[in-house]
Amino acid sequence: MIVIGMFVLAVSELIFAVGSNVWILYLSRILGGISAALVMPAVTAFVADITSLEERPKALGYVSASISIGFIIGPGIGGYAAGFGIRVPFFLAAGIALLSAVFSLFMLKEPLSREQLKLNAKQKVKINIFQELKKSTHSLYFIPFIIIFALSFGLSAFDTVFGLFVDAKFGFTPTDIATILIVSAILGTVAQIFLFGKLVEKFGERRLIQIFLVVSVVFLFLSIFVSNYWLILAVTFVMFLAFDLLRPALTTLLSRMAGEDQGFVAGMNSTYTSFGNIMGPLFGGFLFDWNINYPYAFSAFMLLVAWVFSVAWKEKQGESETAA
Repeated sequence: MIVIGMFVLAVSELIFAVGSNVWILYLSRILGGISAALVMPAVTAFVADITSLEERPKALGYVSASISIGFIIGPGIGGYAAGFGIRVPFFLAAGIALLSAVFSLFMLKEPLSREQLKLNAKQKVKINIFQELKKSTHSLYFIPFIIIFALSFGLSAFDTVFGLFVDAKFGFTPTDIATILIVSAILGTVAQIFLFGKLVEKFGERRLIQIFLVVSVVFLFLSIFVSNYWLILAVTFVMFLAFDLLRPALTTLLSRMAGEDQGFVAGMNSTYTSFGNIMGPLFGGFLFDWNINYPYAFSAFMLLVAWVFSVAWKEKQGESETAA
């Protein structure tokens, strides 16, 4: 799935590079979405399969950090490559994706044995996305899925309107905005690599999730009221730090809980993330037109609801353990 997904991504970027009609560009992005749907759950499940329970938090933290690093490096390289032609970044992305597919094909070893793969093929059943979604709402993973949706919603809404927000309020230049986002993302990535494993050992995933949900809510509200450049940088850094530590904490917790359901859990993780990534920008843009502060306020409210769910879910778990 990883190899196929990276190959589809290469085709998607190549189509975008040579496309001259809007419908071709839409086709490219559809293929890009299919690629992400193939790769991300497979990567999470792959890491879960090749690591022990003790190693998993650190490994998934590295996965999350690599995603953040890609978001940092990609725009910089793309901006530089665009100087050689507006289509060059997409040709470059296609080449990198193709190389990744080739390297994955020859370097990644299938964690499942041939016998297990044959057994899976014999036991193969048709998957219905609506049945899977219904199953997710009745499973013990539902609360983490809701938190994942709220996190993706809040982060995508935050990212979508951030540039418009600081430009409208403070007249920030594109350089100012890029500096704040890049510095915050770099510091958040460093924190993922060096702090995440230690924080999980000290607090555990559930407590860590609750702590950083509260931090996210508080600093989303603070971002409405700060006006100084350095204060905005500090608040944005804490926001990225909270989001960047929440993501691997949720993924690690779900992976620990999943057992033999790694594929289902990884797929639903990606699905609920996608729902948030779709709805966040839509609501963020609509609310921004209404009032520039509303996107952050509503995102904070969504994360507050997620925190309430996380507390209720933990208490329920505790009650069941006590009863047992």
